[in-house]
Amino acid sequence: MQSALYRYTHGDFDRYKTSGAFEEQNAALVLCFSSRAVLDDTDLYGLLHRKFPQAAILVCSTAGEICHTEVTDGSASVTAFCFKHTPLVLKSVDIADYPDSFEAGRALMTSFDPKGLRYVLVLSDGGKVNGSSLSEGMNSVAGDVLLTGGLAGDGDRFQSTLIGAGGTPREGLIAAVGFYGDHLQVGHGSQGGWETFGLEKAVTRSEVNVLYEIDGKNALDIYKHYLGPEADGLPGAALLFPLAVILPGATEPVVRTILSIDEPTASMTFAGNIPVGSKVRFMRANFDRLTHAASNAASGAVAGPDFPPQFALLISCVGRKLILRSRIDEEVEAVDRVFDHRTLLAGFYSYGELSPLTSGGACQLHNQTMTITTFYEVE
Repeated sequence: MQSALYRYTHGDFDRYKTSGAFEEQNAALVLCFSSRAVLDDTDLYGLLHRKFPQAAILVCSTAGEICHTEVTDGSASVTAFCFKHTPLVLKSVDIADYPDSFEAGRALMTSFDPKGLRYVLVLSDGGKVNGSSLSEGMNSVAGDVLLTGGLAGDGDRFQSTLIGAGGTPREGLIAAVGFYGDHLQVGHGSQGGWETFGLEKAVTRSEVNVLYEIDGKNALDIYKHYLGPEADGLPGAALLFPLAVILPGATEPVVRTILSIDEPTASMTFAGNIPVGSKVRFMRANFDRLTHAASNAASGAVAGPDFPPQFALLISCVGRKLILRSRIDEEVEAVDRVFDHRTLLAGFYSYGELSPLTSGGACQLHNQTMTITTFYEVE
């Protein structure tokens, strides 16, 4: 496998200095993570198609672009790949063509030929698609195929997101690249690093991703009580205090970000489903633990001692970026250190991360995590 990393700014593609030898006209796959500003003002897909004429091109809007160890806004991070022994296929569906995100996810996975399919990278619209239901739909037909990816972003505006799959990026698209054969070794890791506080409680009333009651009491009132003076900063302060959720039948928690609060109904809307019977605890940010979690995610993402990552895809949450602010590069640099500065890094800040929580587990939606997928092609 060969790969080359570029940053697109001000009309130019600047190639990252440690990219290896690469023939652009032979690229098989291009992953482009771009700010909305660039996508709105530039025919970026057209530029990429001319630069990499044979490649399957996947474009995703972001809440921040990762170009090796730097996090930027208002640019595009572009990675091109050549594979020697790994066929791949690009597929997409439009959420508008299906009754819900579950069926869209199911249809997307069904569109792949299952013979020899080993891994699927999924990039989805982050505003119109329910990430929890999407992952459940994909899992319903994926079998033992590994799934990772993320939901597109729109900075801190949370208005509309764009995905492009072999064409101009647009809203509502869910795209995926299927990788075939046994030569590509893929590892994954996902960690949050948040600190829990307060007692564990049970969800007693909810509808999909809207939470109404915890332990039979108004959820918003309980949330404000635990936040204390910080509650005056709602709804913005909610990004600093997500929930740890153990879904029914699960043993390990996932993190759920609060997207909005509704005072008239005293409810909270989350970036992921919170079914009745879930166990929840409140969480708060700890800068050092967030960075340490990124290191742990990197350590867990290595496919094996014989497969040092040639490329690592980093998908982290916009909430982490808003919290870490000027220290945001630290979590990316921590990943680079784990890989001994030998692995090309690229990715984006998202509205949700898709990955199994543990090795061999099913893909699920995460919030406020650093999720890493590593790639190594065996000769």
